[in-house]
Formats: sequence, structure tokens, C-alpha cells
Amino acid sequence: MKLKRIGVDLAKQVFQLHGVDSHEQAVCRKQLKRSQMLDFFRRLEPCTVAMEACGSAHYWARELRTLGHEVRLIAPQFVKPYVKSGKNDANDAEAICEAASRPSMRYVEVKSAGQQASQALHRIRSRLIRARTALVNEIRGLLGEFGLVEARHGVAATRRLTQTALDAQNGLPRQFAAWLGLVPRQHSSGGKERLGAINKRGDSYLRTLLIHGARAVLRHCQDKADRRSQWLRQLVCRRNPNIATVALANKNARIVWAILSRGEGYRPG
Repeated sequence: MKLKRIGVDLAKQVFQLHGVDSHEQAVCRKQLKRSQMLDFFRRLEPCTVAMEACGSAHYWARELRTLGHEVRLIAPQFVKPYVKSGKNDANDAEAICEAASRPSMRYVEVKSAGQQASQALHRIRSRLIRARTALVNEIRGLLGEFGLVEARHGVAATRRLTQTALDAQNGLPRQFAAWLGLVPRQHSSGGKERLGAINKRGDSYLRTLLIHGARAVLRHCQDKADRRSQWLRQLVCRRNPNIATVALANKNARIVWAILSRGEGYRPG
């Protein structure tokens, strides 16, 4: 097959191709699986191959160049104006092929494997720095709620502040279960109590851990004879498993608060 130019819409597993001849007539509309890509281009006479500069584009550009094809990468924003109708793989491949025909089109330089590795290293380093900065700011904000403030910023200053927090004697909040959002939402008036669903206030992650832990206990309480398991079985019979799960999480939160506030160990029963 003699093609002048071919546009490739890249994907993970299925690729769409649109090729034109020297008269700019579409002569190839084909869908290929990933395993078929190199075999197809190996049998094809060298031509211009256009692709969007997206994920895996540089890899395919290097592979197709070794087969003798001229590869051009186009930024996605330069391809979008050439999409004629609804967005699908076939229309995208046609738009890529059309964009590559423009003499004033600007292309992205194909990166070598070494260049991509260096770029990946810098991106990972940048992400780690952002994550560290976010963690430092979160720690400073949390400690500030307990009156521990450091005038200086930075990682070293936050480490000193954390050590100060470990050495200091700080009081723990009261109403731990309510702070976690494990108590019913109240709408009481005139001496009549109206209790609704749990209010879900406080730390959602810690509440999630308590709920999941209670759900695991509830799943195995049928085979146990201790007081808590008996209480759970009776509660499930009266209400439903979800209410029993939240009730157990509430009880566990109160136990955690008592242990932490009094500095004691857990005593079953």
C-alpha cells in the first residue's frame, strides 16, 4: 500500500489509522490492536506518520522511526480544530492526518528514551517536594490548634515544633465520639427528643476506620458469647446492621477517648 501520510489515534490497546495517498484521497481507514502496530508499519512503505503528542507518543515515534517512517507529533490543541464532526477514534485519526498536511503546522520534537527518563525523574522529584510541603503545612496547622506555633517556616523548624509537641503535656479534646460524627443529629424541642442520622462531623478518615472496624466485628459476632457480641446480636435483631455498626463504632470511640485521656491500657469487660 502506497500512502503519502497517515494519522494515528493512539490508545492503550486499540489504535485507529487514517491514511491518504498523493492525491489527498482517503485510502486507509483501519483499526489495529497493539500487537499489530509494528507489523503493519513494517510492511508499509516509508511515509509520514502523524500522531498527537500524548501518552506513549514518543515511544511509538521512536519505534516507527527505526522502521524508516517520518514521524511528526502534533500538540492536541492544534488537532482539535480539524475534527469535522462528533468525537470518536476514526474522526480523531482523520483530524490528525489533516492537521499534518498544513504547511504552517508546528510540531513537537520527539524525545529520546534518556530525555524521557530525565523528565520523569524531575517530575517525581517535584511531586515529592509538593507532598512534603503539604504534609509540613498540615502538621503546622494541626499543632497550631493546640497552641504550638513556630515563627520560622521550613522542614527543620517543623521538626523542632513536632519534637516540642511530643515533649509537652497537652490536653485532649472532650466529646470524642461527637467530634468524630458518630452521634445522631439532634432536632429536639419542647422536651421531646428527635434523633436523626449521624451528623458525620469531624475527621472523615478516622470515622471511616472506626466504621470499618465495627463492621468487621459485627460480621463475626454470631459465633461469640461475650457480652459485647450478645449486645450486638440483640441490637441487630431490634434495628438493622448499619445502625448496629455505627453504635459499635460510637462505643469504640468512647473507649479510645477514655484510654487516651487517662493514659491507661485497655481492660476488657
